[in-house]
Amino acid sequence: MQNSEFIRAASAIVRPENLFTEARDLDAFVNDWRDRYQGRACAVARPGSTDEVVALMRLCAEHGVPVVPQGGNTGLCGAATPDDSGTALVLWLGRMNRIRQLNEVDGCIVVEAGAILQHIQEFTAEQGYFFPMSLGAEGSCQIGGNISTNAGGTAVLRYGPMRDLVLGLEVVLPDGTLCNWLTPLRKNTTGYDLKHLFIGAEGTLGIVTAASLKVFAAPRQRESAMVSFNQIESALSLLTRLRSQLGDRLLSCEIINRAQVQTVLTHMQGPTWPLSEVPPWALIIEVTETLDSYKLRDALEQLLGQALEDGIIDDAVLASSSAQQEALWSVRHNVSEANKRAGYGVTHDTAVPLSSQGIFVGNVERRLGEEFPGGQMLIVGHIGDGNLHVIHLLDAADYPGDALKQAAARINRIVDEETLALGGAISAEHGIGQSNKARLKHSKGNVQIALMKRVKAAFDPECRMNPGKILD
Repeated sequence: MQNSEFIRAASAIVRPENLFTEARDLDAFVNDWRDRYQGRACAVARPGSTDEVVALMRLCAEHGVPVVPQGGNTGLCGAATPDDSGTALVLWLGRMNRIRQLNEVDGCIVVEAGAILQHIQEFTAEQGYFFPMSLGAEGSCQIGGNISTNAGGTAVLRYGPMRDLVLGLEVVLPDGTLCNWLTPLRKNTTGYDLKHLFIGAEGTLGIVTAASLKVFAAPRQRESAMVSFNQIESALSLLTRLRSQLGDRLLSCEIINRAQVQTVLTHMQGPTWPLSEVPPWALIIEVTETLDSYKLRDALEQLLGQALEDGIIDDAVLASSSAQQEALWSVRHNVSEANKRAGYGVTHDTAVPLSSQGIFVGNVERRLGEEFPGGQMLIVGHIGDGNLHVIHLLDAADYPGDALKQAAARINRIVDEETLALGGAISAEHGIGQSNKARLKHSKGNVQIALMKRVKAAFDPECRMNPGKILD
């Protein structure tokens, strides 16, 4: 039941055209991108400024209304979808999309939470700089969501995840308190660095409204290559050579298996495959250089040529134009959409030490093959930083009723057992949201879960921030 007084007050804050209460207007905001989670909300508010967010949060605190922050709604774990109680206010930040400042001396850009990631990339490039965060949803995901999930992407190997790119934050707490921590200090040891609590918190502690982010010198050279091989250990051998010979010039090192490539080529029309055949495994490599004098292409070509001679890789292709570079990446960038179309995917976001990648893949492939012989095991990921996505595709028609949920739970348990046995983590970049709450409790242990609950209670004692996510 809507609280009419609350609705009228919220409408006055953001203006009536920016407050939705009708079911037809709410639909896009209460369903997740993969259509796995459907919720309800009392309203959707679209604030246009930090002051409006402060006012809304104070209003929600006064009326005891839960708040679900939402950005581009591109996440894979249901973190931005409200529960089915219909009591929450979805607070969509897309109107807060301004780039406030590019500070060349401090080497940072100050942006609002609703800024689209691709727009930030394009703006910094126009100014002669480089913002390295890059992922498949960059054309629609918002930077506030990237911060709230500690997004990873394809450049973590060199620049780190979102946490490593944040210098400062502007945050609104559940009671409406504004915390302006945007100062872009590179060094600061004055007590607890509180901004880090909100990076990866998935909106459960407060709302990120703006951020100071690092920018870097724009690369003057960029080279991309794809190589093929028969076993994952070969990728690790090549990665070792790339790091030792090219150092920080290595930007991305993405792995993909045959089943995943074939899934993309089957369900998507745009991507093409550049090699003569689809091998058991392929690696996409990208290297960059900020100096004109260094012969980057020659160095990469020589390294790959030696790897071919040594039998580490079976085939290789180097892009000779920006169009060919985009073509090399086309399969990788269409993975999520293709998998959504292909069937019911039980998706994992595993981080395992590089030295254990081969053991992990072998054990998971064997166990899933034995228990779910009718499924397909797709693997894609950022092998350079140890983050592999295992997606086991099932035909939902083969699992009526609760059988599908039970099968997914068993697949999760198998993958998690192998992950934790090797000292890994069940989520590297996608987060916890609704999907992984039970798995989080199993993987973290009682002490860490208890500490996390104490942090939650300190910031959100009424548990109104993004209820039903992570720990709830």
